Amino acid sequence: MYAIVEIAGQQFKVAKDQKVYVHRLQEDEGKKVSFHNVLLLEDGKNITIGAPAIDGAAVEAKVVKHLKGDKVIVFKKKRRKGFRKKNGHRQYLTELVIESIVAKGAKKTVAKAEPKKEAPVKPAPVKVAAPKTEAPKAKVEKAKEAPKAKVEKAKEAPKVKVDLSKKTVAELKEMAKAKGISGISSMKKADLIEALNK
Repeated sequence: MYAIVEIAGQQFKVAKDQKVYVHRLQEDEGKKVSFHNVLLLEDGKNITIGAPAIDGAAVEAKVVKHLKGDKVIVFKKKRRKGFRKKNGHRQYLTELVIESIVAKGAKKTVAKAEPKKEAPVKPAPVKVAAPKTEAPKAKVEKAKEAPKAKVEKAKEAPKVKVDLSKKTVAELKEMAKAKGISGISSMKKADLIEALNK
């Protein structure tokens, strides 16, 4: 019986009591490890292929020791340029012994997370844009020329100010269409807000 299993990002063909060298694992020496990403199982004549992994299958192994692999020389050279570079590399490895291959009924062990204590959530302070106090001279002159009837109507019905900065450009354009403002297709958000506040 053998299995093809993914361990530490690589696929290995493993059988019982086989030694396997894999990329360094976090587990301590002597601990048992189970790998649930089994891609293929062969049991006598029956071959089971996962899509991509087989449900309930697992490979159980024991961490024997952590070690470093053989030195690999990395030599680079460019001819006629005087460029030569020599580096060595030793890969960190973990030696595993495959103890058993479980075809069905293996349960994934998930570390239980401790319930987190939720800190009281403080509401974020709301920033309100202050209205511009300085108006251009042309606007001031127009305001002086405005008929008294319009001023009286404005005093009678106080307008409820809506924070336009929170609205999207599409919503602002709809509001501008409803008010009958022209040239809104080329306006930016700030221009639309300014036009709507007039």
